Amino acid sequence: NMENYIKVEDNADLVRDKHSGAIVNTNTTAYDRAVARSKLAQKQRDDLRSATREINNIKCEMHEIKTLLEQLVGKE
Repeated sequence: NMENYIKVEDNADLVRDKHSGAIVNTNTTAYDRAVARSKLAQKQRDDLRSATREINNIKCEMHEIKTLLEQLVGKE
């Protein structure tokens, strides 16, 4: 209900809530973009964690293979 808000001078996207005095951004496109950026950043962090776990698993497997090869060479 826009009658509860006062337009902020020099910014078409901002209004002041008459009751609380809070500044509110009415630009929903900007909000949607910010949410999308946040989700993308979270996905990138999750992907990085997943890749790090996979690298660590491969390192452990390589260590096991190396140990087995050293045991095989040592037995001859």
